[in-house]
Amino acid sequence: MGLRAKSRSFKRCGDIYRRVHWNNRGYKSIVWRCVSRLEEKGSECTAPTINEETLQTAVVRAINELLANKEPFLSTLQKNIDTIFNEESDNDTDELDSKLEELQIELLKQAKSKNDYDNVADEIYRLREMKQNSLVENAEREGKRQRIAEMTAFLNEQSHELEEYDEQLVRRLIEKVTIRDDRIEVEFKSGVKIEEMI
Repeated sequence: MGLRAKSRSFKRCGDIYRRVHWNNRGYKSIVWRCVSRLEEKGSECTAPTINEETLQTAVVRAINELLANKEPFLSTLQKNIDTIFNEESDNDTDELDSKLEELQIELLKQAKSKNDYDNVADEIYRLREMKQNSLVENAEREGKRQRIAEMTAFLNEQSHELEEYDEQLVRRLIEKVTIRDDRIEVEFKSGVKIEEMI
């Protein structure tokens, strides 16, 4: 789960937050603070330090809001799954593999007969790059499918609200948390965003 600070009214660098054990005038607590404020002397960032309990409470409220309104979210998730399956079907690399095999044979022929084979080599590199891009896109789509399936399973299985913060559940469901002026935006790995007042 990533944590960032963004604001329009104060100078905020947008950097990530780090968990810190804090001792403020003898009061010990755990807080989250912007990395630039921790590491850079004289940083002009004014991102607020946020108490871990406040952050955890906001995340639990966001998850509970999702659970309380799960029917519309499940409908949205199903539409997202349909979109991923229908519009972005996985790229088949079999045709590219066949073409690459043919070009490899042609490259060997050209090299043996001492002909110029630069064009064949360039085409091989181009097709390899296309294949790599297709494989990356396929993996990204599969990742989206898995995240949406996990969120759908969680919403279908969970019959009651969370009573306390659960680190493992948060790591499974939450992509990032963004600190704004007076609210916290919780973004789930499925793409759903919920804002909670601080």
